[in-house]
Amino acid sequence: MNVSFWVDPACPWCWMTARWAVDVVTPVRDLTISWEPIGLLFKNDPSEDDEYYAANQFTHRLLRVMQAVKDGEGSAAARLLYWQYGAVLHHDRVAGTVDAAKVLNAGAGPFLEAAGLPVKYAEAYDDESWDETIRIRMQVGLDVVGGELGTPIIAFDTPAGPKGVFGPIMSRMPRGDDGVGLWDAMVKLATHDGFWELKRTRTEDPHLPARP
Repeated sequence: MNVSFWVDPACPWCWMTARWAVDVVTPVRDLTISWEPIGLLFKNDPSEDDEYYAANQFTHRLLRVMQAVKDGEGSAAARLLYWQYGAVLHHDRVAGTVDAAKVLNAGAGPFLEAAGLPVKYAEAYDDESWDETIRIRMQVGLDVVGGELGTPIIAFDTPAGPKGVFGPIMSRMPRGDDGVGLWDAMVKLATHDGFWELKRTRTEDPHLPARP
């Protein structure tokens, strides 16, 4: 199954959903995932005095590098880089095993090296010309699910064109048959003409699986 998955490195909920799709579902359902950018810096448009401004600037620059890697090396390579982002930002930083300030100051180079990718792509970190590509690819995802939504977005190829959903948002990653069954149910809902929304209020933060 061909799947498009829109991500921003900043979002732990997106990271959880990506881990589920790759670790649990792909080995059983043979997914081919195209990793696409959605810039939360553009979506949220924080002011400079917002507490999330610096972090959003940093992760947006990482998103530029991820898009450059995808264009130059392919989607599988972009996934490798995204996995390094997730491991450091959502595991090491939260656990306090890395110095967050050092991570911010180091830029994209260490992530590329850890992913085994050419460090030349770090040039995209401060290259604003990538922002237009990110905006265009981001809009493709928003056109599938609606402009008021964010990340993650998952879309599937169907005879009638792409169908997709925002989410799923999960605080705990389902595994085994439960995880695959949830995927199958999501595909069924997302590709059904006339289905629009299921939602309930979150009451806990993500319980992330082990660091990859």
